[in-house]
Amino acid sequence: MRKVLPLALTGLLALSACQFAGHDDPADEAHRLNSMESFPLHAYIPDPSSDAGRAVGKAQWILAKRCMVRLGFGGFATLNTRTVESTYPVRKGTFVGRGKVGDDSPYGVDDPDRAAEHGYHNRDQEESSQSLEWPAEQYVALTGTFDTGDSRRAHGHPIPEGGCLGQATRKIYGHPPRTTKVNGLKLSGYYSLALELWYESDKQARKDPAWKKADREWSACMKEKGFHYADPDKASFDTAWYRTGEPSGKEKRTASADARCKLDTDYIHTVHAVQAHVQKALIGKRKKDLDAMRAAEERAVGNARTIIEKEA
Repeated sequence: MRKVLPLALTGLLALSACQFAGHDDPADEAHRLNSMESFPLHAYIPDPSSDAGRAVGKAQWILAKRCMVRLGFGGFATLNTRTVESTYPVRKGTFVGRGKVGDDSPYGVDDPDRAAEHGYHNRDQEESSQSLEWPAEQYVALTGTFDTGDSRRAHGHPIPEGGCLGQATRKIYGHPPRTTKVNGLKLSGYYSLALELWYESDKQARKDPAWKKADREWSACMKEKGFHYADPDKASFDTAWYRTGEPSGKEKRTASADARCKLDTDYIHTVHAVQAHVQKALIGKRKKDLDAMRAAEERAVGNARTIIEKEA
């Protein structure tokens, strides 16, 4: 059995020392830990909003523009790629959007005051990747995503696998890794290994006695406040919250109690310590593969910058 409880206690002791030294209070530290950036595996997942990420996005559209012209879309010859660099195509007339219910952080709500105002409708609607509508024929050529009745040719030319954007990505990154399956979901991207390990870390960590104890303590705290949930996921994914566009009074009260109990029981500190420990172990086992993935990303960024320089 993994001895992770001492690690959690060590983290809490270190946190206490910081408090006495005048550093972050428990709420601030919990909020910091409740972010993707605080995990070891985050170092292996590129940030699309970074300079390197933006360079790749720009190069993808430069190559996709050339591809679209070759496919017979003459209007793309004058396309200003700066207007589309941070976007991903959406088929015209298709409803696109994600609900407001949910949270972009690993462990859900952690601010009682914010939760009292927004409930579990806490998803950040500001996305780094924007959507832009394209006519069906152009969308299909750009993405290689076909609906029933769509032709796999454009102006007599075969549409490349993944469309012009998929072809551009392969030119920048090289051939993608093999597709893997995680919890029934196919992962085929260039960072599929990191995402696969992230899922595995979550699955392993939730089986740890320290995590289960944290769930019980959080649940007991919630019960004292009149709410009956076995763990935070059961509370945040209560189907009642999905029935309305705006949070109800009950949802706000539940979410606020949820966040307060996380702070009062040191829930986030404990489960984060467990999951970070598991991630480090998984990184150690697959470090060679992860380092190769990181090196491939660095080469791709170099390729992207070369493409941009030649276009200038």
